[in-house]
Amino acid sequence: NLVNAQQARRVLDRLVGFELSPVLWKKVRPSLSAGRVQSVAVRLLVEREREIIAFRSTPYFRVVAQFHAAGDKDRTLFKAELPTRFESREEAEAFLRSCVGATFTVAKVEEKPVQRYPAPPFTTSTLQQEAGRKLGMSVSQTMSVAQHLYEQGLITYMRTDSVNLSTLALAQCKEQITNLYGEKYSSYHNYKTKTKGAQEAHEAIRPSYIERQAIEGTPAEKRLYDLIWKRTVASQMVSAELDRTTITIAIDGRREQFVATGEVVRFDGFLRLYSESTDEEPAEDSEGLLPKLSAGDEVLYQTITATQRFTMPPARYNEASLVKRLEELGIGRPSTYAPTITTIIARRYVAKENKNLYVTELGEVVNRMMKKAFPSIVDLQFTANMEYLLDSIGDGTIGWKTVIENFYPDLDKAVKEAEKTLESVKIADEVTDVICDQCGRNMVIKYGPHGRFLACPGFPDCRNTKPYYEKIGVACPKCGGEIVMKKTKKGRKYYGCENNPECDFMSWQKPSAKKCPKCGNYMLEKGNKLVCSQETCGYVEQKPKDED
Repeated sequence: NLVNAQQARRVLDRLVGFELSPVLWKKVRPSLSAGRVQSVAVRLLVEREREIIAFRSTPYFRVVAQFHAAGDKDRTLFKAELPTRFESREEAEAFLRSCVGATFTVAKVEEKPVQRYPAPPFTTSTLQQEAGRKLGMSVSQTMSVAQHLYEQGLITYMRTDSVNLSTLALAQCKEQITNLYGEKYSSYHNYKTKTKGAQEAHEAIRPSYIERQAIEGTPAEKRLYDLIWKRTVASQMVSAELDRTTITIAIDGRREQFVATGEVVRFDGFLRLYSESTDEEPAEDSEGLLPKLSAGDEVLYQTITATQRFTMPPARYNEASLVKRLEELGIGRPSTYAPTITTIIARRYVAKENKNLYVTELGEVVNRMMKKAFPSIVDLQFTANMEYLLDSIGDGTIGWKTVIENFYPDLDKAVKEAEKTLESVKIADEVTDVICDQCGRNMVIKYGPHGRFLACPGFPDCRNTKPYYEKIGVACPKCGGEIVMKKTKKGRKYYGCENNPECDFMSWQKPSAKKCPKCGNYMLEKGNKLVCSQETCGYVEQKPKDED
């Protein structure tokens, strides 16, 4: 049954890919592709882009106050916020005026113990998400590094949807936790997967030998292994115990009330080793310590300020959040997420900038064509139901040929109809300021098997082509020409001068337009820092946020 399910999946993917892709070649341009999962991924990105475009930001005013207890000689300040949002400046200013001379009294204090539980060991999708958040790795890079770790026998199989650990791994985790932190930190957690249609053919991603805390290898391999090791061991540690306090402050008996919240960690538990990241933005004011107060106590304010804010549109997908969304919808398998995202970027349906995924004009055109001609293929519910049918084949409740027989006639009919009725769409090439040195035309950007290149629009009369190098907006420190991004034969990025070979400037790190204030040399970007290119200088500073 499992073999039949896999066979049905392969046949379906080939039917969709080999039947639909030629339609795109004829109607749009060569070298495009469609797929059962990739077309749905593009649709998700298009719909999110439309949500962002349709969003209308509205202003509001957020009121925050700094208080201290009336009898506190040290005047230890704590922060409280007004839950009410004011829509206009006039309303906010009127509230601030009403606070002058008002009496602020603690209405109630709520203290309750809270337990925070460790996250389960990694599955393929959660590893891709967490590596993206914590290590800045793309989905394909994560899987490539994990593949190398697996081939060396350092981790278990990295394509899995299971959160189970073997009894051997559980015993090794207990031993490691006891040795490192003591027996009070050790626990036992039996996790169950919440993923719809999970097959759980393998255990969770974990180190092959839990006692091996560090490995030899490339920096990327060391970082990813460390992440897997910490997540695995932390999953079997005791939960963290916290005290959460909420103080409500009344204003002369009015309905508006300030609220202050704070957390105190009583026992760190698994937080001593590992804390899971999220896609959510960190709060502007993190929860902190609060003074000991009781209901009826008077508090005094030091400042009360109203700050204008604007409602924000939905966040664009990045690779990690797109994987999470596909998994939530039950679309695709653990092994398909990385190649799916790699494909839609390679086909230029999507552009990746600052880790976010943006739909291109080509992606919009292909998605519109797919929705018109093949609505069921890009329908989210249909694709999820198809995954359910494939799982049913694996359970033995339905025959694989029955699924194919029911699917193919409608697909074949839609393809023949699309070939007759769909209109061809011409997407203009991107024109550059580079002049063809053979005929004088402005060259355009074309896409080949190895990426972008410059070609003369006069083809076939003029067949001149040139390599395309992306400019980064920084002048060469040697000759003043433009610095461009290049790649070695093995695909590694580096930065060189456009006047090469006359100018031999080259750097593995991205140069910055900023000069070192200490010695005057050019600076280099390293992570979120700018460092002087002159090693003997040693000057380092934080990179401005607008450069991230």
